[in-house]
Amino acid sequence: MAKDAIVSDELAKKFATEKDSPYTRWVRDEGLYIISAHYVPSLNTVELRPWPRRGGRGVYINHEASRTSNDCYVCEIPAGKELAPQRQLFEEMIYVLDGQGSTTVWNDAGRRASFEWKAGALFAIPLNAWHQHFNGSGSRPARFVSVTNAPVVINLYEDADFVFNTQYDFRNRFSGEPDFFAGKGEQKGLLLDVNFVADAVNLPLISAAERGAGGGHIRFNMAKGSMNSHISQFPVGTYKKAHCHGPGAHVIILGGEGYSLMWPEGEAPRRYDWQVGTMIVPPNRWFHQHFNTGTTPARYLAFKHEVVSMRNAQGVPKAWISRRVGGDQIDYADEAPVVRTMFADALARSGLVPHMDRAYEAELADLPPKAGELSAAQPG
Repeated sequence: MAKDAIVSDELAKKFATEKDSPYTRWVRDEGLYIISAHYVPSLNTVELRPWPRRGGRGVYINHEASRTSNDCYVCEIPAGKELAPQRQLFEEMIYVLDGQGSTTVWNDAGRRASFEWKAGALFAIPLNAWHQHFNGSGSRPARFVSVTNAPVVINLYEDADFVFNTQYDFRNRFSGEPDFFAGKGEQKGLLLDVNFVADAVNLPLISAAERGAGGGHIRFNMAKGSMNSHISQFPVGTYKKAHCHGPGAHVIILGGEGYSLMWPEGEAPRRYDWQVGTMIVPPNRWFHQHFNTGTTPARYLAFKHEVVSMRNAQGVPKAWISRRVGGDQIDYADEAPVVRTMFADALARSGLVPHMDRAYEAELADLPPKAGELSAAQPG
């Protein structure tokens, strides 16, 4: 069985200076800290610290496997207040956890766009555009979670003044269009090309049978950035197929309750229970699988960087392709027996039963033949 490869203190000290980075030093200089975790039970209650430069409260959440590709932070805007204006040479996607308010975005040419948001809204900040967030309530704070590719940029330049104070308008990204955040999107297959989603919790999805369980799916390209995201939903009494990919996918539960299994190849699955507001960040190349044990459909939002999506020559993410043909998705037919028994037991505790027979049967119609024995991806 694979272990965590812990070495002696003597050897670890030889690499101690390399564990730190311009990015981690910048977070410390902001007066914040990094929660090094791949599981956060609730983003709504995670403890925040004062963030003097921005005028709110915040905390960063990213484990070692994602800290060099992208990051995540939770921020709170005090009641009746606003965050300080900011621009940045990195991309940012935001999901509103609680509260209501507005955001204004503008460029050096003086062109600006403003929009209102409430809990459930999803949007992106155009590269290096000035922006400011306002809390629309005078009695309660507003809270959002954000994913950025700041680590790559800060580690590259090691100059906060350059990253946050460079005067340049990327007009191909944002030129002050007043309807930039109007929520009008163009659907291109599974991809919705849009800059603002008012209600990600109830957004209609497109069928995605390839992921199993009769679920729905939609992908986003926002503010013409390299950051991407998707929403997936799956019915009561069902679960998704297991898969793996690169680091930095931040999975935020939008609806329902259940659990996820995560494991590095060769180890036993580890269980993580979730509800609305939970976040799970699968480490690099860890298999993971999501199970709905509640009485309503389960829905999640995955914020990620393109480095997560290892693709085949046709541009299809390998996480959507069966391991039988060289992909990174485990077919239902190849999963370990413990997966189904654990799911049935979890449902039974709530007086529910699995509704997976149709999904198992549908898979058999297009299941590729095995090319020899598969490696033991899921120890039983």
